[in-house]
Amino acid sequence: MKITRVETIPVEVPLKEGLTTKTAGGEHVVSPYVVIRIHTDSEHIGLGEATLSPRWSGETSPGCVAAIEGLIGPALIGEDPTALTHLRKKVDGTIRFNPFAKAAVEMALWDLTGKAVNKPVYQLLGDKVRKELPMKMVVGAFPVPQAVALAERFLAEGAKNLKVKVGLNPTQDIARVRAVRQAAGPDIPIGIDANQGWDLSTARRCLADLSNCNLCFAEQPVPVTDPQDLVRLRADTHVPIMADESVFTLQDARHLTMIGAADILSVYPGKHAGIAATREIAHLAKAAGIVCSMGSNLELGIATAAMLHIGIAEPAIDSERYPGDFLGPLYHQADLLTEPLALGPTAARVPEGPGLGVELDEEQLDRYRDASGRATQLG
Repeated sequence: MKITRVETIPVEVPLKEGLTTKTAGGEHVVSPYVVIRIHTDSEHIGLGEATLSPRWSGETSPGCVAAIEGLIGPALIGEDPTALTHLRKKVDGTIRFNPFAKAAVEMALWDLTGKAVNKPVYQLLGDKVRKELPMKMVVGAFPVPQAVALAERFLAEGAKNLKVKVGLNPTQDIARVRAVRQAAGPDIPIGIDANQGWDLSTARRCLADLSNCNLCFAEQPVPVTDPQDLVRLRADTHVPIMADESVFTLQDARHLTMIGAADILSVYPGKHAGIAATREIAHLAKAAGIVCSMGSNLELGIATAAMLHIGIAEPAIDSERYPGDFLGPLYHQADLLTEPLALGPTAARVPEGPGLGVELDEEQLDRYRDASGRATQLG
């Protein structure tokens, strides 16, 4: 089997009314992503998805298309898509950075590899280590009444774990978290995510003020500019510190573990340029005694499927202790799949078909196709 063509399809998929998310980086209303198809000289086609955000990785939809069609795609023509290690090195040697574009390509190669041997990707990764993946729902950094209403909606639907976005206004952040805790009761695990929105002194004050809320983690409470701030904050609080924006690469993870900057690393294939790199980071963290949790960039169906496959097969990603963010398709108006993934309200299940186990819905794809060529934010 040889690669004959790499196709890019920009899409813009809005979030559902009432399920937009608001963070320190802005409000996420529409997702300008890129779907890719890797064609071969066989009947098999590999699917991938780049969940792009300029504020996150610096990547845009037009930039992703240019990188894949102009550089990565031509480098893959004629190659065996099952030569995963070789092709990862080749892609890395073709263009630097661009993790979400690279992740889209790599998940399509995993998809093809699984289809070639008629096995789901999780079996290629060593098989299941758990039956299902506990998950949490996310409450955006909205005014208190709106945040509470959303939390109550999730709880009424059966959610057992929540994450509350903070990092915009400290007073409002504290009020929001306290109100969600009151609505949820004492037994629902709740974490918070500041998306770099607090400085060190604000993070210290807010975590102290929230000491009676029994938080199970504080995700990226301070900016990435000085990793030592994570070290300082971790020394001042009993709330476990989760690093997210601070860890894109294996080198980032190694540095954070060496300086003792985090209790938890948020990992997922898009941010790390693929499934293989995500596994490497998870294994490094485990060796250092640090827990990993599956994060998210509010993926559509294909990228969420990739997350489910590594999540179900990788013991170093501890979804039992820190439930994952397998929620993107639930927040979007469409997932672009012929069959929806089994997500929520308490747990997610991995697709069982060959490769990633998902197929594109061509009607949805046409409906949400973006032919504008514009670079846009998640908003």
